[in-house]
Amino acid sequence: MQRVAILRDPLFRRHSNGPGHPESPARLAVLEAMLEGFPRRHELQELPARDAAFEELARVHAPAYIRRIEATSRQDRTVLDPDTSANRDSYAAARRAAGGAIAAAEAVLDRPLGGSFAFLRPPGHHAEADRAMGFCLFNNVAVAAAHALEARGLERVLIVDWDVHHGNGTMHSFYDSSRVLYMSVHQYPHYPGTGRVEEIGRGEGRGYTVNVPLPGGQEDRDYLAVFREVFVPIGREYRPQLILVSAGFDTHRNDPLAGMRVESPCFAGMTGFLRELATESCPGALAVMLEGGYDPEALGQGAAAVLEALLGAGPGTAAPGAVKVPQSRVPADQGLPGEATARVIGAVRQALSPFWSSI
Repeated sequence: MQRVAILRDPLFRRHSNGPGHPESPARLAVLEAMLEGFPRRHELQELPARDAAFEELARVHAPAYIRRIEATSRQDRTVLDPDTSANRDSYAAARRAAGGAIAAAEAVLDRPLGGSFAFLRPPGHHAEADRAMGFCLFNNVAVAAAHALEARGLERVLIVDWDVHHGNGTMHSFYDSSRVLYMSVHQYPHYPGTGRVEEIGRGEGRGYTVNVPLPGGQEDRDYLAVFREVFVPIGREYRPQLILVSAGFDTHRNDPLAGMRVESPCFAGMTGFLRELATESCPGALAVMLEGGYDPEALGQGAAAVLEALLGAGPGTAAPGAVKVPQSRVPADQGLPGEATARVIGAVRQALSPFWSSI
């Protein structure tokens, strides 16, 4: 039996964007409640977080920007952009979240695990090299990918981003590189406005950015078709040595900040596709990082579904009183997408078929 590592840290809950903000410490309280009642809790292994060193952050972020975020620890509140603020604990939390992402990636490279899931705060995929935005301070998944390349000597890292918002910061971090394949499915047009089909990379990175921008209202069958028809074939052709996931749960139909219609079992389906890809290409080297998700029930259900899929089973039911995972169907590896998604998949194939024979 292969366990799944989970990573959490009390420091993550001390970061605050201010009262009434949707990205709040209460998000982690929901996940703690889910874990307390998770029926396969004994199969989860706790993994300690650590702080990212300055030089580890500097692989992705400008040194002056890192020092700017560090300076927020000297004020009760610092407004970084219209959506993003910091308090005195935010720099420490962000540094540990980035280090936690590294630790989650290291764990699946070093140990016989079924994968890892890091419950990180603040999230990261919108953070640019020199700019905080979209609730994000440091780009956790990009820091982990850069560490895998530079410190571990990997040559091919795959990042899959299913958050409803496009991960502009992650894309830009590796836009010129073939050593990271970035694949994102997201609502478009929507914040932050990036992630068009035509954004496919530049120079040596041309063809190594795969954007699937879907209109609002898409469902489980649409997301699963994107994985089945685009992400998995390209991923198999790429043969990653490590798979990192920016897992946002704001694609759920109940999320207040977006307009998709995904249900919780879809998160198990998407994870299952990636688990299968990891088994073929890099056994066990699959690390999931928390990004968005702002409906409490949907967040708890979605995270539980991911854990179940990493453990190699479909969703079950949590203990009484805990956040429950619905007993509804686990999405099948079948079914046609709707017309809107089919058109986008066709456009993606046209843009990227010169680089990937599998599509």
